[in-house]
Amino acid sequence: MSVPLPRPWSRYVALGDSTSEGLEDPYPDGRGYRGWTDRLAERLAAGNPALAYANLAVRGKLARQVREQQLDAALALAPDLTTCVAGLNDVLRRACDVDAVAGHMEAMIGALRAAGADVVTFTYPDPVPINPVARPARDRLVAYNNALRAIAARHGAIVVDLERHPVTSDRRLWHPDRLHANSEGHARIAAAIAHALALPGADEAWAQPLPPVAPLRRHRALAADLAWGRDHFVPWVLRRLGGASSGDGRVAKRPQLLPVLPHPDQER
Repeated sequence: MSVPLPRPWSRYVALGDSTSEGLEDPYPDGRGYRGWTDRLAERLAAGNPALAYANLAVRGKLARQVREQQLDAALALAPDLTTCVAGLNDVLRRACDVDAVAGHMEAMIGALRAAGADVVTFTYPDPVPINPVARPARDRLVAYNNALRAIAARHGAIVVDLERHPVTSDRRLWHPDRLHANSEGHARIAAAIAHALALPGADEAWAQPLPPVAPLRRHRALAADLAWGRDHFVPWVLRRLGGASSGDGRVAKRPQLLPVLPHPDQER
């Protein structure tokens, strides 16, 4: 899909959940999470040092909550470029109504486009190679990805189709929690969006597969599964049973448009 003007963009706002907040891509100095959104902002600022960037994303949010809590704030910032990524927290739930989730995404993308912003979203990779426990959610995720493509086409948004590139399901691009990209995964997402936006120097190298690797031996794979269950799955279940969310009490890491300052890892 061709990228509409104006370019270069000067006001970039990110909406979403933990994926856009940047989990699990920490800054080396411990000052929070970088993520593909910060990485993309750095690339945008390389072409336009006057770029201002805000990130309204908060971990754990459902698509409805992103719409209710972030859309008006995003519109008030008058962005000319936005990324809107939400819905995975919904789709992973067995009782998910995919059409309702897609409706929230369409409302957000439609409103942002009507306000004059270019909008980027992306489809989600096949979750099963990353975490076999997610197999029951695969059909819902495929349906949601199809809905995202249709929404983007209707509103003239840009969709980066991660689902259609097998490398995005390579476990080596994912944190041990099997839910969030690791630093290399976030770097690839940023590179994918930069390519979709036709930024200088961006290409399709992000989609290249990683070198082949021997599968884990059975006992190592079992140990990894047990560690994942103890460290990540059980705490998630306990939060759900208690009606809690990882985003409870948290605020956006960058609620206002601010200049993008250089960072030592900018070239990663």
